[in-house]
Amino acid sequence: MCSHGDAESHGPAGQNRRGFLRSAALAGAGAGAAAVGVGASALAGTPAFAADATDAAQTTKSGKVGTWSPDPEALQFTLAVMPDTQFLYWGSQDSVNREPQEESFRYIIDNSGTPDNNIVFMAHLGDLTEDADPLSFQQVDKAFQLLDSHGAAYSVLAGNHDVSGDDSRGDTPYLRTMGPQRFRRAKSFAGSDPTGYNTAHTFQAAGRSWLVLALDWRTSDQGYAWANEIIKAHPKMPVILTSHDIVASPYDDNVFPYESGDPENNAVMVGNGQTMWDKLINDNDQVFLTLNGHYWPPGRMTLKNAAGNDVHLHITNYQNRYFGGGAMIRLYHFDLVRNTIDVETINPWILAQDPESRSELAAEHARITGPVDNFSMAIDFEQRFSSFVPVPVRPSRPAGEELVKGTLAYWRFDGQGKPGTPLAAGQTIRDLSGKGNDLTVATVSGTAADALTWSADHHPDQPGHASLKFVGGRNPVHGSYLTTGATAPLNTETFRSGYTIETFVMMPLDWDAGNNGWAAILSRRGSAGAAGKHGKNTDLNEPLVQLSISNNGREPQFNHYPLNTTYPTTNWGHGLVELRWWHLAVVNDGRLTKLYVDSAPVADNPSRVSQGLTTLGLPWLFGGHESAGAIDIVFHGNVGDTRIVNRPLSVNEFLTAK
Repeated sequence: MCSHGDAESHGPAGQNRRGFLRSAALAGAGAGAAAVGVGASALAGTPAFAADATDAAQTTKSGKVGTWSPDPEALQFTLAVMPDTQFLYWGSQDSVNREPQEESFRYIIDNSGTPDNNIVFMAHLGDLTEDADPLSFQQVDKAFQLLDSHGAAYSVLAGNHDVSGDDSRGDTPYLRTMGPQRFRRAKSFAGSDPTGYNTAHTFQAAGRSWLVLALDWRTSDQGYAWANEIIKAHPKMPVILTSHDIVASPYDDNVFPYESGDPENNAVMVGNGQTMWDKLINDNDQVFLTLNGHYWPPGRMTLKNAAGNDVHLHITNYQNRYFGGGAMIRLYHFDLVRNTIDVETINPWILAQDPESRSELAAEHARITGPVDNFSMAIDFEQRFSSFVPVPVRPSRPAGEELVKGTLAYWRFDGQGKPGTPLAAGQTIRDLSGKGNDLTVATVSGTAADALTWSADHHPDQPGHASLKFVGGRNPVHGSYLTTGATAPLNTETFRSGYTIETFVMMPLDWDAGNNGWAAILSRRGSAGAAGKHGKNTDLNEPLVQLSISNNGREPQFNHYPLNTTYPTTNWGHGLVELRWWHLAVVNDGRLTKLYVDSAPVADNPSRVSQGLTTLGLPWLFGGHESAGAIDIVFHGNVGDTRIVNRPLSVNEFLTAK
């Protein structure tokens, strides 16, 4: 938008004004890509940032500014974005106020080493000044000295209030102050184009290098050619593209709160943005996020690129708010564990003020919490970046490597049948432990022929790259399951000294609580009543041992009757989402039993002593469950490698161990 309601900018650009930021890219190389041709015009003049060295030692109210110390390995990190700050720098009107921006810079530096933020980079989106006046840039220079003096990694770019024309304009106060010469000692600086108005930066986060492109407000064909070459020179880095003018809001500031329409789709492509899309973004799959200012209210949209992948395009700008936005910052919290980017918008200048002394207007703007300012984005980072950073596939491991001491049974399903083909009744799956606990297919009468099939699907850390796909249930009971033989050694095993049971499981989207709840992955035949069990929580008809999936949100449950009690001990896990592979492990050390989900102990692991597993010498069921001695449900989903060991294993001995 334009300053103070004017249709055109007060600055030399003579066009709408706004600000833009955002940059990052995952993968391989570091900041070492050569600085690509910084031309003479880009270096013309003397950099302005030597002026006031004492300003760099500014302090917060609590003392000296902290150190720039982001954690480059943590899987959680933050990109700070600062949009248009022009109203703080109107030197030709003798109106300059550096304090809000400097307070934001202090916040960024102080939170670079904190685990909750781990700020690794700051991107400014342009329109640093209102008038492009040398006096304004002298003050901008002094503010940015705070970042320079602490070695902070950041990028800047020119907005239409900083410059006019396109990036071939030549020398300007912006270029003399914020051009590539400013970054000559910065480890994060990766280069500039010959004009100096388009720059590339890298930062380290989540154990990888990310690329930020900071492009001019109006990029020429040579600028786009340079940007394409920079991306090619960093082929394994995800790219965050920042520029001043890419997408705009389809609604104006007459709408308040600023949440017109769908907050996830309330931006539109504008002319300059369409050019940028056509010449740079669409064909470069590495670009996954673009950030711009210039327009308000804030908004966002998502487009599919030529590769069919999502590109997120965001506007962030608060110059129309109190104190011209007060150098407000947007924090993009990347979480590569949760596959999420959490976005929040704060004003460190206001937050640093004594709450009792804040005006009501300031208090309103300390945090901006509407759905266009505070939101989360789900991104499967591995999948999104897989075209240029292929996800390494863990190879299958020989069965012999998994036969740890005490292994009594090990069943896996690779190399035995073509995926999608059924297993027939009577077909045998061999116990790879060599202990003779082979499994044989059994089928409920009336079951479809393809109720049990071979599958190539598997957990990424599973030794065998295959599974069995069960299509079973109740109402009526149907499906195929497997059972150990009548004289299998496992049938009489009591596990008095402890045990470990491991398996891999995945439930499909059509899993239904009524038809599929309480189906067992593994169970031991013989009812509690037949074994003389009684007392609290005893169900006389249920199996003596069962590892099941409950009807309450697909919670794993291990219910078992120990040797030392007449009633069961039950371990409960949390709900398991469909279409995700889970590793389940039950470990008993001779006293206590613990259930693990993906190697993490669950909350409901009783402290009750439970020694061994009661047996009536009857077979085990794989994918089957019985009540009162009769099959009452068959499992629905995939089951992978399953191992039973006669001793407790540590987490680093599980089948998922690396």
